[in-house]
Amino acid sequence: MCGVLGLILGHVSDDPNSPCKAAVALHEALYFLQHRGQDACGIATCAAGGRIYQCKGNGMAAKVFVDGMRVQDLPGSMGIGHLRYPTAGTSSNAEAQPFYVNSPYGICFAHNGNLINAPELRQYLDTVAHRHINTESDSELMLNIFANELNETGKARGAWACTAMIAGFGVLGFRDSYGIRPLVLGEKESETLPGAKDYMLASESIALRQLGFGNIRDILPGEAVFIQKGRAPVFHQVQERKTYTPDIFEYVYFARPDTIIDGISVHASRQRMGYKLADKIREQLGDEVIKDIDAVIPIPETSNTSAASVSERLGKPYCQGFVKNRYVFRTFIMPHQGARQKGVRRKLSAIESEFEGRCVLLIDDSIVRGTTSKEIVAMAREAGARKISANYEVTVDLASPKELIASGKDRFAIAKSIDAEEVIYQDLDDLKAACADLAPPGGPTQFEVGVFCGSYVTPIPEGYFDHLSEMRGTKRKHAVPAQVASSGPTLVVGGTQADTNGSTPNTLASRDKGSSDQPRNAALSPLVRDDISLHNVATEPERR
Repeated sequence: MCGVLGLILGHVSDDPNSPCKAAVALHEALYFLQHRGQDACGIATCAAGGRIYQCKGNGMAAKVFVDGMRVQDLPGSMGIGHLRYPTAGTSSNAEAQPFYVNSPYGICFAHNGNLINAPELRQYLDTVAHRHINTESDSELMLNIFANELNETGKARGAWACTAMIAGFGVLGFRDSYGIRPLVLGEKESETLPGAKDYMLASESIALRQLGFGNIRDILPGEAVFIQKGRAPVFHQVQERKTYTPDIFEYVYFARPDTIIDGISVHASRQRMGYKLADKIREQLGDEVIKDIDAVIPIPETSNTSAASVSERLGKPYCQGFVKNRYVFRTFIMPHQGARQKGVRRKLSAIESEFEGRCVLLIDDSIVRGTTSKEIVAMAREAGARKISANYEVTVDLASPKELIASGKDRFAIAKSIDAEEVIYQDLDDLKAACADLAPPGGPTQFEVGVFCGSYVTPIPEGYFDHLSEMRGTKRKHAVPAQVASSGPTLVVGGTQADTNGSTPNTLASRDKGSSDQPRNAALSPLVRDDISLHNVATEPERR
């Protein structure tokens, strides 16, 4: 689950000193979608003569763009952006997006989703289309399928929302035929050319609204929109709409509460989830046990809304018992288990007065590996809580079952493993109803819930999850990457980036031609390398 952006300004100017810089708005939008991915980010823009500029790399937006200083290196009146949370592939710099391919037309591409037939596509691109794939990323496969088959659909299977830019021509966006991944379009009057309009695509409506875009509409399942320079958007159904089933995890956890996805308010859906969870708590614990509860405490921030609804329904005080460090981000999407464990206490701290001697009802949005939950319960115990009931809207089914705390356990065993007196989950039917009840006419009535129960709306080929688990295991195992030739000013030395000043060059010329340390056809791809397709301004010395 990543974040994608696309923008084309109504005022198109070939003047390099023109104030019409799409990168300014795209860079600002990255911060509104930062919660969707912290592994890597990037922006690609198109300026005079179809020249494409890019800045991308590992890390969050403030790091990659040096607190905005890199934006001045990205001229042009159109562009796309991306924030990456890796579900497949590696954490290589080379897999930061947008990706670029020069034929046909010159296409930049940003992708949010998963391809379930990636091995099949890789073989097709290699043996039939003769297109080189440089990374392990699903997104690079999607770009090359798109580039190779502009007039044909159906080769790729899975869930996606994509934005793309065709050099010197325009931007486009499209969504899978189930509408699993979100994508919205908005417009506003040009600030520099009276009568012209700017158009922007984003994963969440909040990025558009905060930048002044209105008339926001969802890109529908199987629909594409193309916006040529100086023209209004053109919509076309490029795939048959199969169902309208957005991913319910967006409403539970991933999206911001001030976002509206497919006509459903994320905030309102979480309120309803809380009411339904409260009813389930009362049903399973009984009135006598509920009488003993002293406080309802959310695990900030995603569960705040639902916890307030639980508090209201049960008639128990709502207390902010945990303080969240605003400078530490989501531990769920941290790429490694060790980082997640350290991140929990770095992210949260308990207010002892809210716990001491009390029976507390903790509300969280989900439980995955149990890392966060176990640490949170331990902090509550340390702060003096006498009884703890942990309540979750869902349990999440990731690609690798061995990572899941719920694998092979009932709720009592899970409670024991995290040292809580009780663990209660929301029913999946209640979760779906909390969203469906808010859908507008013609909106979604069913949802993709495979992440919770393993039953996906898209057919999953045999061995797909084993393939993902194997890729993740390989990524973690090899901490020091193999060296490869670099075509840019940034080199790879000992697994970290270093510039050419005084560092050992990481080039073919610097190696002993007789050495067999690095075979040409090594079985494992390096985890850190440069993307050789375009010059990346992120590799230049910082401007001061």
